[in-house]
Amino acid sequence: MTAAPAVPAPADSGLSVRDLSVVYPAGRGAAPLTAVDAVSLDVPRGQILALLGASGSGKSSLLRAVAGLEDIAVGTITWDGHDVVPVPVHRRGFGLMFQDGQLFPFRDVAGNIAYGLAGLPRPEQARRVEEVLDVVGLPGYGDRAVTTLSGGQAQRVVLARALAPRPRLLLLDEPLSALDRALREQLATDLRAILKAQGTTALYVTHDQDEAMTVADRVGVMEAGRLLRVDTPERLWADPGSARVARFLGFGPLLDADAAARLGWSGLLEGRPGELLALAPGALTAYAVGGAGAGADGAIGARGGASVRVPVTAVGMRGGQRVIGVELAGESVVAVLAPDGAEPVQAGQEVKVQLDSRRTAVVRA
Repeated sequence: MTAAPAVPAPADSGLSVRDLSVVYPAGRGAAPLTAVDAVSLDVPRGQILALLGASGSGKSSLLRAVAGLEDIAVGTITWDGHDVVPVPVHRRGFGLMFQDGQLFPFRDVAGNIAYGLAGLPRPEQARRVEEVLDVVGLPGYGDRAVTTLSGGQAQRVVLARALAPRPRLLLLDEPLSALDRALREQLATDLRAILKAQGTTALYVTHDQDEAMTVADRVGVMEAGRLLRVDTPERLWADPGSARVARFLGFGPLLDADAAARLGWSGLLEGRPGELLALAPGALTAYAVGGAGAGADGAIGARGGASVRVPVTAVGMRGGQRVIGVELAGESVVAVLAPDGAEPVQAGQEVKVQLDSRRTAVVRA
């Protein structure tokens, strides 16, 4: 599949990557591995771009190539129109933040942050350390031992250290993945606020789509070394573009014209021959048969979809809501169970599901 064209940025503004490939040499009995395959993207100044993909998709290899930590097979990397490929890592002016921040245990918080400020006079170092500690929400922590910090505090110190030299581009590789979900969600929100307040240009790598959508202005989806699509979080959800991107984002099932017609939803594919109707998470609401809300079988509800009868495969809770698994077009799909006062449903029981057409997309096969 041809990668979606990146929106061009001005040649003198920020990061530009063109037709970049990273190929790892052959090992014993193995062919060379193309980790990044002809990727082009732009990150204008002050913008945050997240690269989203499963393990092995090439997102970290791409970030490391931009940093100068991986050799490139072909392609260009420029900043403000100037080639940075021949520039050593320490002279690119790019900051790095990884999952394992690798704080120095023998230095206090201030000493860790000041590590990248060695060229400045000590009074100026101290002022900058205080500034970035305030920015990341840890004022007064300079003399704390890093071994006494919580996981979230330690990552804030790592971020402060990365921001201290005022990098022109910040590269973040899975910076929150070692934290528990609640803390990760809070820090993702804080991280975006910090980066935007500082006007930091950032390339952010993660496998967590909620994190990517929270932090970034634009999100790129990678698979097998290719950049499949880049867009804002809102437009990416509204129009994934292809079945591969839709599946990665959690859409499903993906219905062809025949399957959609059997369920009474063919009108949503009208005028789109050969394409697929993709159901986003939360597109289905389930009602106990005989309960209020879904109307007659096949009836079009207020949200634009028809209700159909399907068997229940599982029952559970998710995010404080009662959800059920149902069998639809040969796939198991999660539906939210409407609280209509009926008796709790059980596996094997039949329910009606109502489709919210606003939570669907039409995508290329």
